[in-house]
Amino acid sequence: MRTLTAVLLACSLTGLLTAQADDGWRSLFNGKDLEGWTPKIKGYPAGENFANTFRAEDGLIKVRYDGYDGAFKNRFGHLFYRAPFTNYILRIEYRFVGEQLPDGPGWAKRNSGAMIHGQSPESMRKDQDFPVSIEVQFLGGFGTGNRTTANLCTPGTNVERDGQLFTPHVLNSKSKTYHGEEWVTVEIEARGSQTIIHRIGGETVLAYDKPQYDPKDGDAKRLAEAAGGQLLIEGGTISLQSESAPVDFRKVEIKVLK
Repeated sequence: MRTLTAVLLACSLTGLLTAQADDGWRSLFNGKDLEGWTPKIKGYPAGENFANTFRAEDGLIKVRYDGYDGAFKNRFGHLFYRAPFTNYILRIEYRFVGEQLPDGPGWAKRNSGAMIHGQSPESMRKDQDFPVSIEVQFLGGFGTGNRTTANLCTPGTNVERDGQLFTPHVLNSKSKTYHGEEWVTVEIEARGSQTIIHRIGGETVLAYDKPQYDPKDGDAKRLAEAAGGQLLIEGGTISLQSESAPVDFRKVEIKVLK
């Protein structure tokens, strides 16, 4: 007969394993291929993965430019997950590797990101640079100096900050700088059209409210009209960026919130 201690230990272990299995996290990347993902690269229709820009190799999603003949030519790309989301926590691990294409924009050096609350790839114009979305910007350091990551960029959107409408395109976080090729883990908590929080290592580095379409942007205006004039964005697509800098994504996981 097992002792009471042994029984309690067995029950605790069972409960722990059950909690781990039911913690709500699931991977959007199967580690083998890009099933469930749609590329959209500027100048090409949705679904055409020009020059194999986005690829699944070595258990990673890789963004590469070896098929670009040495020139980026502003062919900004995004890899969209097939389903939209509203309330969730998104966890992404990324790292920058290699060198940027020589004609890539200066601001795009060691620059990538995750777009959330975005439009669908099919609704983008063929020559559209970026989806109307909220961009969680990923930046790598240059070896010296400070360069924050998990910043906010707003292609076709605005947000509220401290109760006031915020219209500049960039809002920097308070993160530290990550140099070299180290992996960085970012968590994004999105609560519909209410609040979005960026975290690194469990620490909040940026928060803002009320993501909404910018009525001064043509693409955003078209989307708002299709939504009956509603400016607030409840949710939308998630996509990963290609901006002329090679980057790897090791984890893309989501926990849907009630």
